[in-house]
Amino acid sequence: MAQAKYFMEKFGPEQEEYYQDDIKKLSCLTKKEHMKGNELMDSFRSGQFTVRMSRDTYNFLKRHLQDKRNTVLQNIIQEHLYLDVYEGISRTKQQIDNTAGALIGEAARQANKAKVYYGLLKEPEIQIPLDDDEEGQDGEEKPKKKKQKKDPLLSKKGRNDPNAPPPNRIPLPELRDADKLDRINALREGLKRARLGPNNLPSICFYTFLNSHGGVTCADICEDSSLLSAGASDSLVRIWSLNSNKLKAMKPASELEHVDKEADDVLYRMMDEKNATDMRTLIGHSGPVYSTSFSPDKNLLLSCSEDSTVRLWSLQTWTNVVCYKGHCFPVWDVKFSPYGYYFASCGHDKAVRLWATDYHQPVRLFSGHVSDVDCVQFHPNCNYIATGSSDRTIRLWDILSGSCVRFMTGHKGTVYSLAFSTCGRFLASAGSDKKILIWDVAYGHLLAELASHTDTIYTLSFSREGAILASGGLDNCIKLWDFTKLIDEIDLEDLNLSHAPNVKMNSDTYLLGTFRTKATPVFTTHFTRRNLLLGAGMYQG
Repeated sequence: MAQAKYFMEKFGPEQEEYYQDDIKKLSCLTKKEHMKGNELMDSFRSGQFTVRMSRDTYNFLKRHLQDKRNTVLQNIIQEHLYLDVYEGISRTKQQIDNTAGALIGEAARQANKAKVYYGLLKEPEIQIPLDDDEEGQDGEEKPKKKKQKKDPLLSKKGRNDPNAPPPNRIPLPELRDADKLDRINALREGLKRARLGPNNLPSICFYTFLNSHGGVTCADICEDSSLLSAGASDSLVRIWSLNSNKLKAMKPASELEHVDKEADDVLYRMMDEKNATDMRTLIGHSGPVYSTSFSPDKNLLLSCSEDSTVRLWSLQTWTNVVCYKGHCFPVWDVKFSPYGYYFASCGHDKAVRLWATDYHQPVRLFSGHVSDVDCVQFHPNCNYIATGSSDRTIRLWDILSGSCVRFMTGHKGTVYSLAFSTCGRFLASAGSDKKILIWDVAYGHLLAELASHTDTIYTLSFSREGAILASGGLDNCIKLWDFTKLIDEIDLEDLNLSHAPNVKMNSDTYLLGTFRTKATPVFTTHFTRRNLLLGAGMYQG
């Protein structure tokens, strides 16, 4: 016992700063009974800590151990460490620090060998009546058409991406007429969007929750920016309309009998104008609500809670239609797929579950993290799910096989937010270490580290064409980053599995602006279809 304390006191302070919290937790384990059920000890005993080193370094270590004839140390290394030896020159201290910090060591090289289809799926053929978008200004009709042809939104449509997965790799729901109409509206709105860049930053509209005695715990804005949802510690979910359209409910059953079911506007006739309101409250959870997510068509909302359930709500009847019970501990995050139908949830049980809305049991279980999974995000092509964890790692999971295809280390704290770039090639992550890391999904390499925030980061979002990255968190500010410039400075052609680029560290070069609130942490950020940046948070003055 005394020897163990002496060992911790002598060698503990010598370890890297990002391992100090782990060492404090280990120093509290003074009896054999304390080890049982301890998350940190369980992860160390069940798995090996990965150390990546060059062949030369490995030979030096081997020779040193043989010279000292220290069999105890040799046995410990053999049993508890996985030495991932690579050919080539040794890395610098800076290069090692960039990818160090995870609870179970660095990612082994073979962890990122699987092929990832990061490209976007081909958009379905929808006839878009662009001529209707001219608003009757005959004089401007021809110039507008020329601009539309050059617009990247239009050039991407119908283009076959060589890095995209086969279209039938994952069964996706078919587009209904209403979905096609929404796609047309989205494209029309997109053509009117502000072209963002260093000299043209987005306007920011911030929603502040005042007098929130229930304690707002999360917020989400739907894809077309018309609805805002918020979960609270009083177990309620509240939804607001962000435009002039009030939130209507269905008419009572007695009145629905008289509605003409064959009419084209049958859904409109089923809605009750008399009870329309600006805000609705959803009651059903029995613990704090930690995340909400709108379906792409805005007909459904997901919420997850400390009560270990995920609930699906109808935004037409404003009632709970399904309660999914698969987790046995608090659920920290839930996200709808960009195509609807599927959703993913993660929580304190270290597992990630993929669900389909019409099944009460999960269709996939992704297991591999050694601590809480705190955030989950779908890839834009819906074939992959990214997760961030308290074990300070990020994993990318293949929905088809259920396997982990990317394992990325570099964060020095819990990962709370993830965002894929609009092209699907890059992933941004952030969390309690106050840094934003940019990853290359194709090979799993860390590309850049953006450090400017002074507290935990809770939200990341890309502008509609991917030129700007917005971030926000507990330091009461939104920061805008020049993502186009960052990627332009990286030679993507030179990247491969064995060649990791030098990590971009000069954050000031890419920071475009900092926009502060008075005393409101930023819970969520969202770019509208026209590139207006929306944010939301709870006033804590």
